[in-house]
Amino acid sequence: MATDWKALEDAEDHAYFMAELMDISPESFTLEEKKQILHDMIASSSAIENAMRDEFAELDEVTQTRLIDGLAADGPKSREWWYKVLVDGPRHRDFPTLTDGPRRKR
Repeated sequence: MATDWKALEDAEDHAYFMAELMDISPESFTLEEKKQILHDMIASSSAIENAMRDEFAELDEVTQTRLIDGLAADGPKSREWWYKVLVDGPRHRDFPTLTDGPRRKR
């Protein structure tokens, strides 16, 4: 089954958009609404990461190695960090692991 990346990204974008609105006007949201927004942020980011790990797991070992090497070469994260995120630990996680702080704007 193919991953619907557009739907996953749209859900994450919406969750973070709502968080930005809440940040601008916190008095406009109830405590329950704020909790739901936080939950949606965590769930949508985790869903993207879990789908990414699922697709990564379907690759052969050589392709996995090349992908991790390429990610490490192109970005600020080390090969060990990418290995930890994509291979080590459970494949499906309840909390996002890719972010080290606030979500970057696209």
